[in-house]
Amino acid sequence: MEEPFRVDNASLADVQQALADGRTNSTALTQAYLTRIEAFDRAGPGLNSVREVNPDALTNAGLRDGQKPSKRYPLAGIPILVKDNIATADRQHTTAGSLALESARARQDATVVSRLRAAGAVILGKANLTEFANFIAIEMPAGYSSLGGQVKNPYAPALDDKDVPIVPPGGSSSGSAVAVAAGLCAAAIGTETSGSLLSPATQNGLVTVKPTVGLISRAGIVPIAHSQDTAGPLTRTVRDAAILLNVLAARDKLDPPTRRLQRPADYTAVLDKHGLKGARIGLPRDPAEPANDVYYGKLNPRSTQVMNEVVETLRANGAEIVRANIPTVGWIGGPATMMAVLNRNPESRTKYDPTYASIVFVYEIKRDLNAYLSEWASETPIRTMADVIAFNDAHADRALRFGQDLFLAAEATRGDLSEPEYRLARAIDLRSAAALGLDAYMDAHRLDAVLFAGRTGAAIAAKAGYPSVQVPAGFTAGLNGKDTPDYPLGATFTGRAWSEPILLRLAYAFEQASQARRPPPGYAA
Repeated sequence: MEEPFRVDNASLADVQQALADGRTNSTALTQAYLTRIEAFDRAGPGLNSVREVNPDALTNAGLRDGQKPSKRYPLAGIPILVKDNIATADRQHTTAGSLALESARARQDATVVSRLRAAGAVILGKANLTEFANFIAIEMPAGYSSLGGQVKNPYAPALDDKDVPIVPPGGSSSGSAVAVAAGLCAAAIGTETSGSLLSPATQNGLVTVKPTVGLISRAGIVPIAHSQDTAGPLTRTVRDAAILLNVLAARDKLDPPTRRLQRPADYTAVLDKHGLKGARIGLPRDPAEPANDVYYGKLNPRSTQVMNEVVETLRANGAEIVRANIPTVGWIGGPATMMAVLNRNPESRTKYDPTYASIVFVYEIKRDLNAYLSEWASETPIRTMADVIAFNDAHADRALRFGQDLFLAAEATRGDLSEPEYRLARAIDLRSAAALGLDAYMDAHRLDAVLFAGRTGAAIAAKAGYPSVQVPAGFTAGLNGKDTPDYPLGATFTGRAWSEPILLRLAYAFEQASQARRPPPGYAA
């Protein structure tokens, strides 16, 4: 008798094949994931990664039971979670984790959701996240929101005496990543402005693609900053990420930057286990300039060991490693790009000290969020950022555990991006991160990609709008002077705009050579 199909560590490609072979169907898959959500997310360790289950998930799955994955419907019957800042025009809410938006629904599907549904996917539910993608309060813990509570890391779910994770789940796409790592869905969609895909991917031992801004439509996603926002996949394998990119990467009249989109016909066609041969990969760590060892100098010994092993694996599989610092790295987040915000977080050790925030984020979020609330949100009286602030003030005991200082700073701007300080900050970001940063660095050394540990290179790529692909690389331990269980560390390959095919090829070859991913213990079938 054939054993039942196990979903606990099944890749998206495994699920596709099981459906194609008739070993399972969409209803059985959906029920299996819903059962796991009850067992591990609601009960057991209480991971709290799924903010809301789609009440129509099983009904929608039943409609796909007679359909097998195909070229036209590559995701037919496959349950996918989406982050709860991505609009769905169904009975689910779209809240960004905000108590102020608890009742909010969306007038129509975000473009990424429309594309998932058109490919046959079953939207399983909404994943928890750091509230407003971690741009409302200073020092808000990764994975916390006033509406959804605290997401836990499945590798190390323990909390400290303030109910904050000792090992963070990564943010802000915390729930999306935790759910994939713990086997609560086939794959998930998250978003990033600067590190919000790379951070939870490294913390949860996953693959992610932080795409070039403009590869995947942002229409219908609760924003931070249009110059850097993007959506992207969180998966167990590089092939799974490529499968999802095939579905999601498309032009959209609702998102003008997608007009410049460049992509191959099939991202899975670029995957090659010998893809590292002849590649030139930059390692931004020059022993002759220890004072500029920004990306590797602060890694703990275990993480340093993991990255040394990554380098040896790359070399052993034919890549050439070029050690050289990025000249403009000291400019990233430098003068004229950051502004002081008074820290009034009640739980912060530096309360009433100034904290520095990105000028681009502070200025863009007011205009962009007001536009989303006006054009996309329904069934809520909240129509502006000012409404969110007022609601939070009126419900401070529930809504403002960590304050809303970043929103207060943003609300003080004009909201039309006319201020010269905003235009200057954006220009400096592009010049330091792209023209004189990654572009100049990759030109000077003739590089195919740059290698970073986990999310350490997130800011330079995000400011430039450039892509990164992360793949599990090994395990580290210890944080802030505390002993911890082992938790994952990823290797991130970053490149120029539209270089996703190159990065996927390199990441796939490394993945096949290293086989570093191990699922968290204790979440089996």
